[in-house]
Amino acid sequence: MKVITIHHPHDFKKEDFPPLVMALGYFDGIHLGHQKVIKLAKAIAEENEWKSAVMTFDPHPSVVLSQKNKQIQLITPLEDKKQLIQTMGIDYLFIVRFTSSFANLSPEEYVDQYICGLNVQHVVAGFDFSYGKFGKGTMETLPIHAKERFTYSKVDKLVVNEEGEEKVSSTLTRELLSNGDMLGVQNVLGRFYQTNGIVIHGEKRGRQIGFPTANIQLNSDYILPKPGVYAVKIKVNHKWLNGVCNIGFKPTFKKEEEYMLTIEVHIIDFDQSIYGEEVKIEWHKRIRDEKKFDGIDQLKEQISKDTLETIKYFEKNLM
Repeated sequence: MKVITIHHPHDFKKEDFPPLVMALGYFDGIHLGHQKVIKLAKAIAEENEWKSAVMTFDPHPSVVLSQKNKQIQLITPLEDKKQLIQTMGIDYLFIVRFTSSFANLSPEEYVDQYICGLNVQHVVAGFDFSYGKFGKGTMETLPIHAKERFTYSKVDKLVVNEEGEEKVSSTLTRELLSNGDMLGVQNVLGRFYQTNGIVIHGEKRGRQIGFPTANIQLNSDYILPKPGVYAVKIKVNHKWLNGVCNIGFKPTFKKEEEYMLTIEVHIIDFDQSIYGEEVKIEWHKRIRDEKKFDGIDQLKEQISKDTLETIKYFEKNLM
């Protein structure tokens, strides 16, 4: 996959690219709805012997458009998004730097410069995709702005239940993560939620009580599941291992004014030193809320129960 970062205004010419079928969207999460859009673009490209492409934007538009210096936590930060799109067999990934000047393009200018100007023959987007200043361009106005220079496909909403009550969306994914509903997240993404990070030194309390943990510092601004204890898989040195993860503030050891969110994974039946290693956490099941215990013995007893529940979970759900 060829990755091309575009800064506005760009100086690419139509002749710089082969005929393209372009999937358009921010695509945070690459959930099942996004996958439907991207797969359709790929299928149309193959049918016409064209090349498939995805156009996304960085940073998140709300970071630029907000008046409050808004910081956005993402389901799939840019590097994760690149990897997921590559696994789908796409030929070109265009990453448009979302700036104030880009946001001020009229819908007509966006179509002229970023669709026709890149030799796009066919556009695929979700029913709610918008473009141009104030999002005034929609899938209803696209035929007008296209002026018969390209064709297009609109992908209707995808729902997560037969009643059609919940639309598959990044918003729904965020809501499920904030509730710790990892099964719900899996149903929307079509895969388990994953985060990447590096193992750093912690306070080593886990080792002192017989349950050593890997302290994880995330390498991107991910949205995290609700604080609590989770059954997870952790990828270390290309190998997936089972673990118990605590996201929280360690209230047994910390005063409230000292609270700082941490991610710690007790890797089951594992005793190697992995400081500095890059790891991937795959979130499977929320076990319980984080609790404050009266003493170390209570905490150790609970961690033993959490570990046993995690072992049983993975025995039942062989991966």
